[in-house]
Amino acid sequence: MFHHITVLKEEATEGLRIKPDGIYVDCTLGGGGHSSVILSKLGPGGRLIAFDQDDWALDNAKERLTAYADKLTLVKSNFRYIEQKLLEIEGVPQLNGIPQVDGVLFDLGVSSPQFDEGERGFSYNADAPLDMRMDQSASLTAREIVNSWPEREIARILFQYGEEKFSRRIARVIVERREQEPIETTEQLVELIKEGIPAAARRTGGHPAKRSFQALRIAVNDELGAFEEGLHAAIRCLAPEGRASVITFHSLEDRICKQIFASYVEKCTCPPDFPMCVCGGKGSLKLINRKPLVPSERELADNPRARSAKLRVAEKLQTGVEVS
Repeated sequence: MFHHITVLKEEATEGLRIKPDGIYVDCTLGGGGHSSVILSKLGPGGRLIAFDQDDWALDNAKERLTAYADKLTLVKSNFRYIEQKLLEIEGVPQLNGIPQVDGVLFDLGVSSPQFDEGERGFSYNADAPLDMRMDQSASLTAREIVNSWPEREIARILFQYGEEKFSRRIARVIVERREQEPIETTEQLVELIKEGIPAAARRTGGHPAKRSFQALRIAVNDELGAFEEGLHAAIRCLAPEGRASVITFHSLEDRICKQIFASYVEKCTCPPDFPMCVCGGKGSLKLINRKPLVPSERELADNPRARSAKLRVAEKLQTGVEVS
């Protein structure tokens, strides 16, 4: 059963300012929560293109969203390829060879079913083979990282992606154990992580393996690289007045989103007494909310996993160029 509680569902879709005849992209279909809201607001001329690299999500959507089949296009792909994939879809308008859509939504992180179904290897609470692939056709797994990557690289990703302050100790324990026998399961890895963290530190801050499992998942799926590429591409693909609505779940993702949005915002350097801009520093985005929106206390009570969620929304500025 594909059960997933959608985070910031109304806020994220409202941020898109949906037009009944618009074309929208859900880059992270997941459980279909955001997609269902977008589809419910579209008229006969509207269209939603939903991306996911997980067959579970795509199969679930075919059943859950069957009432909207006439205005839904499902794409099995990593969202880093959004621009290329949109070019392949008939009916998506283009501007100078770049597809144009009215809104793009990102809901980052792993969906609840991936955490809850132990066999995928995402959860530190269930024993399973070390996998963590969102796309089951991908080659890199957590098992390969743990058993073959250099100690220094393992320590780097644990610290950089998981902000794990005991990353070097954990990496050393992992490498020492794998020299004796391969590390095959999540349960084995959890015990090694615990061994690498001092006893006093293990008693605070939640499950001791949480940060390391997050780091490995990000590395296996190149989540930060994919997000950076995908967000830049999504901004290129926005039509004038189109919006990007982005939900992040940890500081690394939020920092990337904040910095990328900022890089497209107007940076006029003209003196304030100039009657008009002459420096050419006009941006292509404006921020809809300068500070990220966060879940309400009511939503947090219903879904504690939403606690770290942040929503940022930006709008593409008018270009004065017609789209064909």
